[in-house]
Amino acid sequence: MHLIEGLRTLGKIEGVLSLQVGPPSPEVTRDVVDASWDVSETMHFTGLAEQVAYPVHTAHLAFVEERGHLWSRVLVYDSVPV
Repeated sequence: MHLIEGLRTLGKIEGVLSLQVGPPSPEVTRDVVDASWDVSETMHFTGLAEQVAYPVHTAHLAFVEERGHLWSRVLVYDSVPV
């Protein structure tokens, strides 16, 4: 899948500690599981500064420019460890 391949490249951006990309699990169909999406991306950063820098990083901007036609909606959930 062209989108998943592109998302995986974002893990090479400096400051990205870990990256997980994938579709919803077909085996999990409980009422509380949201399967209304096609691909998820979970990133962990080495710090807050790297998280803030990520959206404007040249590699991220190039990804959006090159592959933005592959999605109609994006949801972002930023969080910090507690």
